[in-house]
Amino acid sequence: MLVVHSPASLLHDPSGYFRRGQTVEHPEQARRYSILRDAVAEAGHRLGEPRDHGLAPITAVHDAGYLDLLSTVWSRRAELPGIGEEILTGHFARPQMARRPEGLLGQLGYHMADTSTPVRARTWEAIYSSAQVALEGAACLLERRGVYALCRPPGHHAYADSAGGFCFLNNTAIAAQSLRSAMGGRVAILDIDVHHGNGTQGIFWSRPDVLTVSIHADPSNYFPFYAGYADETGGGEGRGFNRNLVLPEGSGDAPWLGAIRDAMGQIDGYGPAALVVALGFDASEHDPIGAFRVTTDGFSRAAEIVAGFRGPVLLVQEGGYLCEALPKNLVAFLAAFEGARR
Repeated sequence: MLVVHSPASLLHDPSGYFRRGQTVEHPEQARRYSILRDAVAEAGHRLGEPRDHGLAPITAVHDAGYLDLLSTVWSRRAELPGIGEEILTGHFARPQMARRPEGLLGQLGYHMADTSTPVRARTWEAIYSSAQVALEGAACLLERRGVYALCRPPGHHAYADSAGGFCFLNNTAIAAQSLRSAMGGRVAILDIDVHHGNGTQGIFWSRPDVLTVSIHADPSNYFPFYAGYADETGGGEGRGFNRNLVLPEGSGDAPWLGAIRDAMGQIDGYGPAALVVALGFDASEHDPIGAFRVTTDGFSRAAEIVAGFRGPVLLVQEGGYLCEALPKNLVAFLAAFEGARR
């Protein structure tokens, strides 16, 4: 399988993360990229780096003011005397506070959901390159049946105008929009990360031309908390084109695979020209911040189900955090996917 990746993924490497009242080691470390890249290389997949597809396909998904902030934060750091290696705010807008301020600290809080997305000296380069990986994967998919985009940092928690949950740019949504424009037909997104793809849901909420289906842990007591419930089905012209398949924490292979079969049935009925899979491995029984108990065999069987889709499939890397099982689960998924597609 073609694996698209970018070494620029290493340029964003956050250190600490304020979680549950204390600062802990950040789970979304740069070496996630190295571990996944090395695993697919050793498994014999063909690696390629992306072309620069520019900013236009990113602005097709994201707010221009938000992108301007992300790309200029570090150059504006003099506005915050005493700044160190990271820029981060502790002030966040709420629904009752909707005014976008002029100052940098306030703008960060306006466009961020939590403390997991600090900006460092080369963060913009890393997140821009991650989006280019997704775009290159989408472009290559026009001539292939399957492509894996090794995007890092991840993206599915990023809304059109906000970052959160380790995510800045929504790589999955950017790829889906690119495919929608290039192919002309409908596109479907299947998100199998253990966390709800809330940013993706928000981006396509009112659109009938992109079906979004997310399988995730119950958000009533799990991130992202405020979205991802079963009764959220889209709005306006998009009503009925957003599906959330919610599972209780601790779910293992059987219920998770059952939800994937259900989701693929809905996707097949929708009749999309292409499928984008938000491929998170944090549903693993070994993931340090996951909530499911999916085995490596479970990921292989999931890949076989997804591979049953008749059209081209773009796999976009989302979550899955540092543990011995992470590279094994990726290699198993890709092997099963390719085997089922032959």
